[in-house]
Amino acid sequence: MLLTPYAGSILGPIAKGIGWIMNLIYMGMNAIGIANVGVSIILLTIVIYLILFPLTYRQQKFSKLTQKMQPELKAVQDKYKGKRDQISMQAMNAETQLIYSKYGVSPMGSCLQLLIQMPILFALYRVFYNVPAYITNVKNQFSGLVDGIVNTSGHQETLTKIVTDFNESTLKSVEWANEKGTVLTNHIVDLLYKLPSTAWTGASEKTNHLVSYFPDLGDQISNTYSNIKHFNYFLGLNISDSPLSIIKNSFATGSYLVAIVALLFPILSFVTQRLNIRLTPQANTGDQAAQTMKTMNLMMPLMSLVFCFTLPVGLGIYWIAGALVRSIQQYFLNRHFDKIDLETIIEKNKDKVAKKKEKQGLYQDQIRRAAAINTRSIDARANINVSNDAESALENAQQMKNNAASGSLASKANMVKNFNERNSRK
Repeated sequence: MLLTPYAGSILGPIAKGIGWIMNLIYMGMNAIGIANVGVSIILLTIVIYLILFPLTYRQQKFSKLTQKMQPELKAVQDKYKGKRDQISMQAMNAETQLIYSKYGVSPMGSCLQLLIQMPILFALYRVFYNVPAYITNVKNQFSGLVDGIVNTSGHQETLTKIVTDFNESTLKSVEWANEKGTVLTNHIVDLLYKLPSTAWTGASEKTNHLVSYFPDLGDQISNTYSNIKHFNYFLGLNISDSPLSIIKNSFATGSYLVAIVALLFPILSFVTQRLNIRLTPQANTGDQAAQTMKTMNLMMPLMSLVFCFTLPVGLGIYWIAGALVRSIQQYFLNRHFDKIDLETIIEKNKDKVAKKKEKQGLYQDQIRRAAAINTRSIDARANINVSNDAESALENAQQMKNNAASGSLASKANMVKNFNERNSRK
């Protein structure tokens, strides 16, 4: 993997695999002459959500069944409302578990699906945030300019100044003076890819752009920017730039249409997130958990709206494409579940749970029988040991009596015993 991909121990390997798929998509598009990072993001998002569809289906089925049993769950909650003693809590948990068993679902039914999906979706974010690290062809577009920068005297200080001057949140500070070789060139590609549009436009004027920092590299800068416009622009916007930065610069230059397009991305992100939430089945329980979920459903689209203003356009494309794909999936899933007979699914789930419990019951019965046999064996060995110990004690006592010293109480007792035995035989 080239450049500086995300190095997290969990998301890193996932991002690497997703980046490999994205690289294949980009290569395929490049082969037919329409290579574009924005379109690649959309296609990859569609592919990933299609791969995750089986998990999505199971999660939605769980949600539908949960909706079906909500009245019974609420009845149990109302029954024990205000009761916090241990016996009542245990009884409520037992009755709740019986309802889940009746419908053949687990209280943790959707958690596994979320645990699998969330790392993949977060890894997608890392890939889109640093595209050249995962798409080889994109990285190669910067090779000529990077070589020129490395061979320029004092380039480390100049690169540090570029980061400071542009002051973009997407740029990260690097100790350029301590970087060498491949590591240095990788960081330079990262920097160049994330520079705002103002760093490239009007390169021939040599003011407020890269040429003013590297006067001898005007041709390389112009060629690189020409390539960037081909693969890194979507609907007239540089996807490495933030909508907020684009809007500011567009108003400054009078490019109002570009500003309107940039404004649409945060708005579309909010609208598509809301659409997805509206289509997703929601459990109407009225409890604290439901209220919390309702608040989150309102806040998440708002957060998406705010973040989309300051983060790269590429991430906005990902959020919008993802929300649209989920909404389309949800629309057809809703139609599917409206047509199917949930009672049939419930009965099948009941049979599965019954068989599972039957197997567990047989296994537990075997354990109980084995324990009972083992207990009887222990008792038998204990009885044998007690009997042997008693016989041994009696023999020892008899020997002590027979060996009693002359004139002792034991010897006199033996004399009385012998006299009684002789008289009894007469």
